[in-house]
Amino acid sequence: MKALRQTQTREARNKRVKENVTYLRRQARKALEAGDIKKAEALAKSVVKSVDKAAQNGVLKKNTVSRIKSRLTIGIRKEAAKKASK
Repeated sequence: MKALRQTQTREARNKRVKENVTYLRRQARKALEAGDIKKAEALAKSVVKSVDKAAQNGVLKKNTVSRIKSRLTIGIRKEAAKKASK
């Protein structure tokens, strides 16, 4: 019975962390689509911080975290290059 309670507690905690990461990623993506690079960069910092912490606590795997950070960085760089070329 105790193991079941522990599992349920961990699942709830992990779900909260994943939902927070998803929310932050979505906000960053919306900022990029709107063309607000400054806001996207600020949100990217919080995304990186939260996914790194999630990986450290075993919620997300390190390769998943690496992929998330890479795609976000690439998106910001592309958008910045578009703005610079205009």
